[in-house]
Amino acid sequence: MRRLTSFCFLASLFCVTFEKIHWNFAGTVSLADVLAILFLVSFVASTKRATVPRTTVVLLGFFGAFLLVYLAGYFNLTDSDSLQQWAKGLAKWLIHFAFLAAAVVWISRRGQWYFWRALGWFSAGIVANATYGILQLLDARRGGNLDSTLLSPITGGASQINIYGRVEGAVVYRPNALTGDPNHLGIMLIVPLLVLAPLYLRLERGHPWRKWLMLTIAFLLFVEAATLSRSVVLGLLVGALLLAIPYRRYLVSWQLLVPIGTAVGVLLVIVLTRRHFFEVLLGTRVATGGKSESAHFSIYGFVPQILHTHPVFGLGLNTFSVYYEFVTGKSNWGPHSYFVALIVETGLVGTALFGLFMVWVFGRLHRARALGRALAASGDPLAARVRPLAWGFTAAIAGTLAANAFYLTIQFYYFYALTALALSVPVVFARRPR
Repeated sequence: MRRLTSFCFLASLFCVTFEKIHWNFAGTVSLADVLAILFLVSFVASTKRATVPRTTVVLLGFFGAFLLVYLAGYFNLTDSDSLQQWAKGLAKWLIHFAFLAAAVVWISRRGQWYFWRALGWFSAGIVANATYGILQLLDARRGGNLDSTLLSPITGGASQINIYGRVEGAVVYRPNALTGDPNHLGIMLIVPLLVLAPLYLRLERGHPWRKWLMLTIAFLLFVEAATLSRSVVLGLLVGALLLAIPYRRYLVSWQLLVPIGTAVGVLLVIVLTRRHFFEVLLGTRVATGGKSESAHFSIYGFVPQILHTHPVFGLGLNTFSVYYEFVTGKSNWGPHSYFVALIVETGLVGTALFGLFMVWVFGRLHRARALGRALAASGDPLAARVRPLAWGFTAAIAGTLAANAFYLTIQFYYFYALTALALSVPVVFARRPR
C-alpha cells in the first residue's frame, strides 16, 4: 500500500501543471485531480498512526477557517450559475487543501531523501511541460497542432497553441504547453527557476547535478521568453531581488552568468535573424496604453463595488466569472487578478484570512532559514542545502504572488503542491536522517 501511495503522490506532483489533460465528467476532472484523490484514499487507508507534525495541525486549523468563510459565502449566491460555480470551486478546494495537509504528513514520515525525490518529480513535471511547449511551438510553425495530435485522442477535447496575432503577415505564437494560457505557463515556470537557482549556486564543484541544473535553468529561461508574458517579468524580478540579498556575491559569478548567458545568446541569435519582426513584436509587449493593459488595470474597479454591496464574505467562492459576465456581458472570463477575485469572492474576511495564511507560510520559511543558519554554525554540511531551499521557496512564493496581480494561478493545484513542499522543509530537515 505504501508503494501505491508513493506512486500516486509522486505522479500527482509530476502532473500538477498538466491542465489540458482533463475530461468533462460531472464537471472538469483533470488527471492531477484523479491522482490526488487516489493519493488521499491510499494515504488514509495506509495510515496506522494518528500523530502528525504541528505544521499539519495548523493547516487543519486554516482548513476549518477557510471552509467557514466559503460556507458563509453560500448565502450571498444569487442564481443557479453562481451555485454551480461555487460547488465546483468548493469541491476542487477540498481536494487541493486536503492534499496539502496530507502531503506534509507523508513527506515528513518518509524523511529527507523522499523530500528530494518529491521536489525532483515536481520540478521534472514542470520541465516536461515546458518541453512540450517548445515542441508545440515548433509544430505550429510548420502548420501543425500538437494538441490535436497528442491530447485530443486522450481527452476528447480541442485545444491549441495561443495565437497572439500577426506581424508582417506572419502568425505570432505563444506556447501554452499543457496549461490553458501562456501566462499561466510562464508563471508556473517561475517556481523551478527560483527554487533551483539557489541550490545550483551552492552545489559543490564537480557535483553531478550541477551541470544538469545549469542546463535546466537556461532552458526554462528560454521558454519563459517564448511565453511573452509581462507578469512573468514582474514575478521573476520580485523573486530575483529577494535572492539577491543572500546571494549577492554570486551576481557576477560564472555559475550564474553561464545559464543566463546561454539563454540570452540563443534568444539573440533568433532575434537577429528577423530583427524587424521582433522589434515590432516586443514593441507591442512593452506598450502600456493598449486595450489589454487598460482592461487589466480596470478590473480593479470591481473591488469598490463589491466592498460596498458584500464587504464581509463577498459573492461566494469561484463566482468571479459569473460576476464578470454580469458586469461586462462577456463570457470569456476576461482579464484576471487573483487578488481581485479573492476580494470579490470572499470579501474582507476571506482576504484577511488568506493574508494571515501567507504570513504563516513565510514564517515557516523564516524558521527554515534559521535552521539553516544553525546548521551552518555547527559546521553541518546540510546547511548548504537547507538555506538555499528556504530562500528558493520564499522567492518562488513571493514571485508567484506578485505575478498574480494581473493573472490567476494561485488557486490552481500546483500552488498547493508548492506550498506543501515549502512547509515540509523545516519539518523534514529539523530531523536527522535515519
